[in-house]
Amino acid sequence: MTHFPKGFSSCSLNAGIKDDTLDFTIIYSDTRAAAAAMFTKNQFCGAPIVIGKEHVKDGYLQAIAVNSKNANVATGEKGLQDARTMTEAVAAELGIDPSDVLPSSTGVIGVPLPIEKIVSAVPGLKAELRPDGLEQSAKAIMTTDTYPKFRTRKIGEVTLAAMAKGSGMIEPNMATMLSYILTDAKIEADDLKAMLQRAVNVSFNSVSVDGDTSTSDTVAIMANGLAGEVNLAEFEAVLTDLCIELAKEIARDGEGATKLVEVQVTGADSDTVAKKIGKSIINSPLVKTALFGEDPNWGRIMSTIGNSNDAVDTSSVSVSFADVYVFQDGAPTEDKRAELEEYLKTDEVLIKISLGTGTGTATVWGCDLSYDYVKINGEYTT
Repeated sequence: MTHFPKGFSSCSLNAGIKDDTLDFTIIYSDTRAAAAAMFTKNQFCGAPIVIGKEHVKDGYLQAIAVNSKNANVATGEKGLQDARTMTEAVAAELGIDPSDVLPSSTGVIGVPLPIEKIVSAVPGLKAELRPDGLEQSAKAIMTTDTYPKFRTRKIGEVTLAAMAKGSGMIEPNMATMLSYILTDAKIEADDLKAMLQRAVNVSFNSVSVDGDTSTSDTVAIMANGLAGEVNLAEFEAVLTDLCIELAKEIARDGEGATKLVEVQVTGADSDTVAKKIGKSIINSPLVKTALFGEDPNWGRIMSTIGNSNDAVDTSSVSVSFADVYVFQDGAPTEDKRAELEEYLKTDEVLIKISLGTGTGTATVWGCDLSYDYVKINGEYTT
């Protein structure tokens, strides 16, 4: 049974931005909610990022307005005005302050947002808001995703609902592609921000599809307090687990992907070094194409580890696919090609790397690189 947090509702529709699929959604809280958000570090960030940072700065939001099919990025001063116009139109419909609306846009870069289509679609939407509309919102924010990503969790009387989209241009540097987390727990904005940062670091910041940081990455959380207090440690544990699950779904649904790839790195000098090496593995085109072709060419992994800017004691390194070791304590093991070929036929691949010199660890997720990735991105604007 799907549970929805108290006081939240949403509606989604087609505003005609690009095609006839859902492309606009509003998420609304009955009361002003404590809020926190994290955004891309891409210097060509979208206009909604600029406005969103302004609006969440005071630690409160009451609504989120998202359009897909157009990123409103590299659109100059008009793009900024269009983002403001979108928040103003939504605020007027909902009867709230525009500064309590977080705008987001995702899609093609460099194309002016057809703001008049969005503005004309907003009147009457308040009457269409429904608690179970949140699942439709997860569909409305999709671009090249092949399925919506929506999850809910319960902690006693408290409920968390979370959605995410992301399939390509995935290499978060500080947030995720687009993700919105809603809860009826009573939590202060400062606590929300701290918990969100920690959860994002081990989830969305640990996933990559193609190594390109999006211009529009946003993760936002709203807590309206309608279900009362919650144990913060328990809440953070559930929040983190929820974010990790969604991050893995993003990697699994990477553009053209056929395999979810998990890389576990241990024995590094620090967690930061472990994550850097893990990310280098899942971002390597040579590793990714080998996995797609189900070719146990583990030498590509060794080469990628060796290219690290951080010192690696090659005599201490061990590498395995799940529990099948191909390299152990600085030397190759006996030939496991037949066993590896069979393992690589699965749709989830686990690569374990031990550097053998420290206590740093990290787990990251990615996917393989297929012919379809090239096709999808070669035809993205057509």
